[in-house]
Amino acid sequence: MSGLEEWLPPARVQKPAYSPAGPQIPRDKIEPMRSARFVLCLLFPIWLAAQEKPDLSVVQRIRAEAFQNSRVMENAFYLTDVYGPRLTGSPGLQAAAEWAVKRMQAWGLVHTNLEPWGPFGRGWSCQRFSAHLKEPEYAPLIGFARPWSPGTNGAVSGQPVLAVIRTAADMAKFKGKLKGKIVLLEQPRPLRPETELLTRRFTDAELAQEALASDPSPASPFAFPIPPPLPGAPPVSREARERFRNQLNRFLTEEGVLLTLIPSPRMNGGTVFATAAGSRDPKDPLPPPSVALTAEHYNRIARLLDRKIPVTLEFDIQNRFYEQHPDSFTVVGEIPGAGKPDDLVMLGGHLDSWTGGTGATDNAAGCAVALEVVRILKSLHLNMPRTVRLALWTGEEEGLLGSKAYVKAHFGDPESMTLRPEHAKLSGYFNLDNGTGKIRGVYLQGNDMMRPIFEAWLEPFRDLGASTITIRNTGGTDHLSFDAVGLPGFQFIQDPVEYATRTHHSNMDVYDRLQPGDLMQASAIMASIVYDAATRSEMLPRKPLPKPQPKKKEPKEPEER
Repeated sequence: MSGLEEWLPPARVQKPAYSPAGPQIPRDKIEPMRSARFVLCLLFPIWLAAQEKPDLSVVQRIRAEAFQNSRVMENAFYLTDVYGPRLTGSPGLQAAAEWAVKRMQAWGLVHTNLEPWGPFGRGWSCQRFSAHLKEPEYAPLIGFARPWSPGTNGAVSGQPVLAVIRTAADMAKFKGKLKGKIVLLEQPRPLRPETELLTRRFTDAELAQEALASDPSPASPFAFPIPPPLPGAPPVSREARERFRNQLNRFLTEEGVLLTLIPSPRMNGGTVFATAAGSRDPKDPLPPPSVALTAEHYNRIARLLDRKIPVTLEFDIQNRFYEQHPDSFTVVGEIPGAGKPDDLVMLGGHLDSWTGGTGATDNAAGCAVALEVVRILKSLHLNMPRTVRLALWTGEEEGLLGSKAYVKAHFGDPESMTLRPEHAKLSGYFNLDNGTGKIRGVYLQGNDMMRPIFEAWLEPFRDLGASTITIRNTGGTDHLSFDAVGLPGFQFIQDPVEYATRTHHSNMDVYDRLQPGDLMQASAIMASIVYDAATRSEMLPRKPLPKPQPKKKEPKEPEER
């Protein structure tokens, strides 16, 4: 048993007084019992906080190692400059995973391996990309090939046409008109000067306001905002968007479209944000070759077309699909516990990325920190009763697929809430996946019993700016897979820096956008918290188990006639 019930008098868990089905408790006994329970409820957080006494000598050693002997940027270099990008199913991801395993083995971790899960589907990588405006005047074009789209089989030239297709009615309107054309799928996006800083850190006032949040149910407005869908895309579920994408890709291919273009849906100045054009499922239709361009270059093409000036574009794209191994994997490694080796504390981040850049802030940063954490803990020869297990996830960008598969295999199925024996052995999971920014605190994910624990754990790092604790939830990353089966899973609050404005899913998500000092700070804090959890006398308190969440049935795609 965990949580408040363990510390309340028996009356707390008995049936209500005077219930026909329960024992009869004299009325004169009820009020004193209620008063006792009230006092205990007030004192419980104070008692719990008193139990959390971080070993400051260990904190000092961790801080010194994290800042004076850091390897975090070396980790990031290999994950980005050497092995990035790392789309799930690609050779880059495979190479990065194998490097991480060798890295952990060199540090002395055990049970290091690539634990398979699947199926994921086909992999994809871009081998060559060249894009040019040939007439009316030559200019190179800034952009990149969109994942799961085919190449051009050599250099191809063609005339562009604007054909915004958002519905089945739009497909009917353009039927028979697009053969051999380079299709601009979106309206040009008006650009304005940037009047706000692209880089920012949370202010003390913002952090204080977030700490006052009282409602744990909504996702925090303070967290990194989920990027909007492409212009014109309806605000519907991932499954519905994927169904329409498949319909559109089938139509464009059948019409004989030479290539499609989209503009970056946000920002300007040569930064291009985009994700997939096609599907990882080999059964789904392939799109034509597909490219995302910086908005400035896309808009120039659209203006020329609007003035009826002839335009010729040239592309040479070599992409490759990988269908031999449809499964993926989770990278794992352990520091075995000295007293309770079957009990676990886990940490991690997602190793996979999109392909415009090299996946630096999303999420080589989190993986580099997680690797640095286990290096620090191992190098300091710290005696930890519980086993510390690192997990680097894949398939996160496609819907937390790797962590969901891992949790289902090891801990429990959120659809049925059938739990596995390991469920009782995991104390908590700590995730880092909001860019390069320093840790400023933690989201409790609705688990207020963790507040006094995190307060004590973060106190030695107040001077480094990490003290904010909010009851709110945050979404979009792998701690949710643990939370879905009632396990303590937490994501840290991080300074946004340039995450939403420059790097997230963009061609600027590269090593140069990483902040070394921030990642060293995150390594120190995460290492200390993992150590505290691994040496704590009790397991971390848990919320009540959630109800089963059966998968919703999506309506079937209508048959074509």
